[in-house]
Amino acid sequence: MPSLNVSFSDEEMEGVRAAAAAEGKSLKQYLHDLGVREMHRKRFVAGATAWADRLRGEFDEAFPEEIPPSQRGDEAAAA
Repeated sequence: MPSLNVSFSDEEMEGVRAAAAAEGKSLKQYLHDLGVREMHRKRFVAGATAWADRLRGEFDEAFPEEIPPSQRGDEAAAA
């Protein structure tokens, strides 16, 4: 099984150890899970973005008065 050596400053290592302890995990398990969680998070965000893109036209038709934040003028953003 592939493995990886990662370097941390003393301060960073202290923080990582504290985070692992807070979750009741070994340092090795915590770092493994952190990487896997990030991979899953990225997949979720990509899926959610694709889902929103597919439904954007339907939403715009159903709620024509809603203006996306990127298309609002300064006066609308201040309201």
